Amino acid sequence: MTPIDFTSNENLVVTLDDILDDELLDTPEKPKKLTSSDRLERAFLEIVEFRRVEGRLPSSHTREIAERKLGARLDGFLANEAKAEAVKHLDEFGLLEAPAAPASLDELLEGDDLDDLLGDESGILNVSDLPVIKRPESAESIAQRVKAKDFEQFEPLFKAKHAELADGTFVLKPFTGLDLIREGAFFVLGGVMCFVSEVGDDVALVVGGKRTQKQRLRVVFENGTESAMYKQSLMTRMYEAQGQVLARAGHDVSDILDADIESGHIYVLQSLSTDPVIANMKDLHKIGFSTTSVEQRVKGASTSPTYLMAPVKIVADYRVYNIKASGLENLLHRVFADVRLDLTQIDRRGRDYDPSEWFVVPLDVINQAVAMIMSGEITEYHYDRSTERLVRHS
Repeated sequence: MTPIDFTSNENLVVTLDDILDDELLDTPEKPKKLTSSDRLERAFLEIVEFRRVEGRLPSSHTREIAERKLGARLDGFLANEAKAEAVKHLDEFGLLEAPAAPASLDELLEGDDLDDLLGDESGILNVSDLPVIKRPESAESIAQRVKAKDFEQFEPLFKAKHAELADGTFVLKPFTGLDLIREGAFFVLGGVMCFVSEVGDDVALVVGGKRTQKQRLRVVFENGTESAMYKQSLMTRMYEAQGQVLARAGHDVSDILDADIESGHIYVLQSLSTDPVIANMKDLHKIGFSTTSVEQRVKGASTSPTYLMAPVKIVADYRVYNIKASGLENLLHRVFADVRLDLTQIDRRGRDYDPSEWFVVPLDVINQAVAMIMSGEITEYHYDRSTERLVRHS
């Protein structure tokens, strides 16, 4: 990025008053040549005028180009003692006064100004053109990660994304800002792929006497760990490690999730029935499809023969993007057709009902089948009920 020259004529805004005051209109005498001191003062007076009109300092991180230029110009004055001293007599609002030092490291890291900087919606902090600097992860970062709960639900997603990277459906692009951190996004951090599984609600915190809003994430890593870091913390680590974001090929990185359409949910349920026939059946699972949340779908399970007239437990929930989820469900049913439950239920009206989505198969095999379907490997395998494994066709 080319540094801004705060003494350049490019930053000089010429107004109508300037033109009317120009000595060329009043006299044929040669006009006075602006000195560097004159340009410096005029540049600073524009910042003073912004403060007078808007009642605040200009920001160097806003999307408003005119304000951003003034904010960057003010940053330049603050960073250069000689320039600041040259215009100090024009500083009627104390713009050049040094801010009070933070009382603690926490106050420094949690300050609103730092959050605004790290938010960087304007892309000023895009470091994709800088040389890659490999830094080991800090002890604090490693300590925050724990073994991921229900990792088997996420493993197929990572396997699918690696397959999509391999076939060119997805590509890696530089991380460019906080706006990319959304639920459902995949990143590569320190060479490890990670998935933003959940974005929590805003949490109001008071740090150093200031109120600030933070969002807690659930970030799952492909190595089987997870972290509950804040959104800003993930962003900071992405910048530090020159992280990358997975984006659909042919789309701009800003469309990272807009290009992905959620098709629905493939879910796996476990029956909580007290009926001895069902309760004593090992590895009995229902594999289903829903366009709404699974929790909403299974309401009233205890009165529905579809759910064996009993409450159920959700043991897996796969969110499916860009493919027909019902087709994925049907494929899973075909893979496990040999172990479909053969049982007749009677509904509340006394009618016979044969539930068709229950299978006697271990959960880890279902997870493996989902991963193979999403990676395309499933066509080479079938389920062997005697060994309870997916085996390659002979």
